Amino acid sequence: MEKTVIELFAGVGGFRVGLNNISKIDKKGAAIEKKKFNFVWANQWEPSTKIQHAFDCYNLRFPNSHNSNIDIQLVDKNKIPNHSLLCGGFPCQDYSVARSLSNGKGIEGKKGVLWWQIRDILIAKKTPFVLLENVDRLIISPAKQRGRDFGIMLRCFSELEYAVEWRIINAADYGFPQRRRRIYIFAVKKGTSFYESITKSNITNVFVKKGLFARAFPVVNENIKIKETNLKQYSNLADFSDKYGFPFENSGYMLKGTAYTSKTKPVVRKAVSLSKIVESNVDKHFFLTESEKNELAYLRGSKRIPRTDIKGHKYIYSEGAMSPYDDLSLPGRTMLTSEGSINRSTHIIKDPTTNKMRFLTPIECERLNQFPDNWTNNGMPEKRRYFMMGNALVCGVIKKLGEEIEQIIEGEQ
Repeated sequence: MEKTVIELFAGVGGFRVGLNNISKIDKKGAAIEKKKFNFVWANQWEPSTKIQHAFDCYNLRFPNSHNSNIDIQLVDKNKIPNHSLLCGGFPCQDYSVARSLSNGKGIEGKKGVLWWQIRDILIAKKTPFVLLENVDRLIISPAKQRGRDFGIMLRCFSELEYAVEWRIINAADYGFPQRRRRIYIFAVKKGTSFYESITKSNITNVFVKKGLFARAFPVVNENIKIKETNLKQYSNLADFSDKYGFPFENSGYMLKGTAYTSKTKPVVRKAVSLSKIVESNVDKHFFLTESEKNELAYLRGSKRIPRTDIKGHKYIYSEGAMSPYDDLSLPGRTMLTSEGSINRSTHIIKDPTTNKMRFLTPIECERLNQFPDNWTNNGMPEKRRYFMMGNALVCGVIKKLGEEIEQIIEGEQ
């Protein structure tokens, strides 16, 4: 089997950077790839912006690729190139379903929800392997029906004859420079050699030894308590959407309509600290003004504020105090799309050279996600560079998973 890949919701190319071990760009701005995986198609479309900054960056770094910049909902799924691996960091949305108007043609996903686009591609292309990333709250969404959204995804995979593994990984637990918790999902199509191998394994062994995540990111092999849930308990997906709920844990495995889940603990490695990724000789505009210092001191300080909700109920909004700056001996906190602006979540450090307070630079943010330096320096505004990194993933996590997936695909016929 060829190691061919399509990347959906591609952003600035984090999956490709990780899978192909990209660490440099050439003089023309193109990525220098080791090409372990052959990317045959990529799609990136941002509906809320006129200028497509992410796609422009992706297209610059990968100029000889088949890159698509149209709404994925408008793409003819049958015309997407054949591939062995589909990957993407898809948006976390409400995945509930609705009955069709005739109530006799099954169900239809809510318009604009991009999970259904992934499902449609899997139906059209019968993709052997799938690697997805999302925010960790996916397994507890929505708030009033915990686990429903993730259950819908697993039920869809089951109906398409996939086995699925998942794991919530905090990148810093495995040595990476950011405390970023994300869920990673790996699906394997029935008929592949790996499917036959994994489905013959003891369930506990999938969690601690045989599964993709166990191989790439070891967990403590003791006190594995497994819960299970029947994903076929309702006659159709619409009823499932209305009624299903289940407390999924941070690790899991789904086979033939039954999901097994357990709370696992990582075999922790020492993380790269902020001190290892900071730049020297930083431009003065990254340093805080007195006004910014005062505003951030308030935002990061403790507070108790009387408030009134829309029904007139009075309550106290409270926040605990944060350190006025981030500890350089620790890995970075989770980076958000608001990084680099005046807000409570922004990283503030004491510059090692000047001892003055400042923001992280865009390059330092790229390093937190393990992109090459200046990856997003393609003419986009500085604010957007921060936004792109807040939306991105830690490429080192994908690199580790890719090393295992490469061996899996090479074992296929």
